[in-house]
Amino acid sequence: MIREAEKTDLPGCVRVIRESFMTVAEEFGFTEQNAPRFTAFAVTEQRLLWQLDNERRLMLMYCTDSGELIGYYSLLFDKDGSCELNNLCVLPRYRHGGIGAELLRDAFARASEQGSTLMKIGIVEENIRLRRWYEGFGFEHTGTKKYDFFPFTCGYMEKRIYNNTEKE
Repeated sequence: MIREAEKTDLPGCVRVIRESFMTVAEEFGFTEQNAPRFTAFAVTEQRLLWQLDNERRLMLMYCTDSGELIGYYSLLFDKDGSCELNNLCVLPRYRHGGIGAELLRDAFARASEQGSTLMKIGIVEENIRLRRWYEGFGFEHTGTKKYDFFPFTCGYMEKRIYNNTEKE
């Protein structure tokens, strides 16, 4: 079940985000020393609270039937009709069962409901498997940028959103 996160859910959201992104950190050799701003190390309850209260991000959680929080994503809506998808993740032990796809389709629907016509994402460019996964949902690669504070290249992708329907 996918539902909106509330302030009381934020500690659980932080746990899911950090644990989920830690597998990427381990795969690519990111550490708190060489990539302190990487999601696995940088997300805190205070940061999510600020995003919720000040940026008015829409934060969604995927919970099992028993109520266990196992997935998460957020959407930041821009005035130009675009939105940014952030921190889409599923706990490692629940991956490869379609939950990530369900979260992504939910993001498309919610973006469309809010009037967004373009969804943007940023990824670790070197994570080819993730890039291909997003391309399978219609995202197109739009560029890269190398930041001094990351030991990886940031890749950028976007997808047009169409009237509550996903065009793959």
